Amino acid sequence: MPRATVVGSGPNGLAAAVTLARAGYAVTVLEAAETIGGGTRTSEVTLPGFRHDVCSAIHPAAITSPFFRAFGLDERIGWIVPDASYAQPLDGGRAAIAWRDIQRTATELGPDGRAWRALVRPLARRIDGVLDFTGNQLLRVPRDPLVTIRYGLRVLEAGSALGRRTFRAERAAALLSGVLAHANTALPSLAAAASGVLLAALAHTDSGWAYPVGGAQAIPDALADDLRAHGGLIETGRRVDDLASLDWGDPAAGDLLLLDTSPRLVLTHPDIPAGYARAIRSYQYGAAAAKVDFALDGPVPWTNPDVARSPTVHVGGTRAEVEESENAVARGRVSERPFVLTVQPSVLDPTRAPAGKAVLWAYMHVPHGSTLDPTEHITRQIERFAPGFRDRILASHAVPASGREALNPAEIGGDILGGAFTMAQAFRRPVVSTAPWRTPMKGVYLASASTPPGPGVNGMAGWHAARTALADAGEPARLSDLF
Repeated sequence: MPRATVVGSGPNGLAAAVTLARAGYAVTVLEAAETIGGGTRTSEVTLPGFRHDVCSAIHPAAITSPFFRAFGLDERIGWIVPDASYAQPLDGGRAAIAWRDIQRTATELGPDGRAWRALVRPLARRIDGVLDFTGNQLLRVPRDPLVTIRYGLRVLEAGSALGRRTFRAERAAALLSGVLAHANTALPSLAAAASGVLLAALAHTDSGWAYPVGGAQAIPDALADDLRAHGGLIETGRRVDDLASLDWGDPAAGDLLLLDTSPRLVLTHPDIPAGYARAIRSYQYGAAAAKVDFALDGPVPWTNPDVARSPTVHVGGTRAEVEESENAVARGRVSERPFVLTVQPSVLDPTRAPAGKAVLWAYMHVPHGSTLDPTEHITRQIERFAPGFRDRILASHAVPASGREALNPAEIGGDILGGAFTMAQAFRRPVVSTAPWRTPMKGVYLASASTPPGPGVNGMAGWHAARTALADAGEPARLSDLF
């Protein structure tokens, strides 16, 4: 039986491992941490009984991912689908809410309601076509060319000066700016619009911005259960820093090595060609995230009551303020009023905190490698829209950008996206190729968010890497063949 070794137990690594185990390989997963999951771990980092997501928390891409649909993830774990996908509070108790019901959203946006529907409803209605394009290597012919063209036009609109004329009022512009800011890059930009428009469309699908009951850990746990059921092994506490010293088998005998890590690890392979090594070294990492987890003595006291109904809250104010914050980070500094991405899972999931208490997940963008403790910046910005928030803090746990790599070696300098989010690196991730998961070294494949389709808990990079490896071995596989 051929062997497959997977380094890293994030969703992509485990997706690759499950695929190969089902295809008949003897699979071993090596994980540096003591618990599996990579960016999808859940842990009590503040006080007992308060369960916080270590990195990702809301997973619209997971429940809609072609890989996870085939895997049956929605049947293996419990999901919470909020009526309000995300919210953007504004000063004076105002707010913009992206309800799953797009008509309700449009009605509340008033004069910009028609423009909001025009921007996202055609994409939400044909979301599978959008996901086919965005969830694969871009250097291919899309299955739904019409929706791909429509998506491209919306990205051009939202990511350029054209977007300044789309909305006439403050609320809709702010609502869009919040999803654009997920890309952690200068605004406006086509790269930010490419991810933001997709996120906005997903907000108005049936599954909306869903998240797992009990925390993100449910996702890797479900994958690990399936892997073990098919004979796979997982070894935690196994950090791999040098491929030259790793016994992963014999590539001539069909053994495989898949890396759900930073591409930099492949530089330690003794047979790496010089040209490929130069390409990997020139792959760029971007701005970072600094995160705080809060244990609270009750829900966040948002001034606007509808904000309290949304698990995801973009705390940044107006479009101008969000753009100022993100552009400051792009220039190497931090805004005094930063864009803060917050998640309050307890509003719909009572398993996350003791009765009457709450957990809050929050991060702000900072320059690459920043040592800034974000606690005060984040607290002050939330307090702006939720007076009394500071008084509800029982405990907090901060991780600066400079500390994220210790938690997850793939987060170089605190970059949680696996590489700078630019249009150039949408095609060069980490190299320009029709199969960027394949390396020049026999049997070695990249399977992380640094490969297409990029960041997001969807398992697709792992599936593409495993599928490419199987095809190279003369065993091409479709999702329907294995699941």
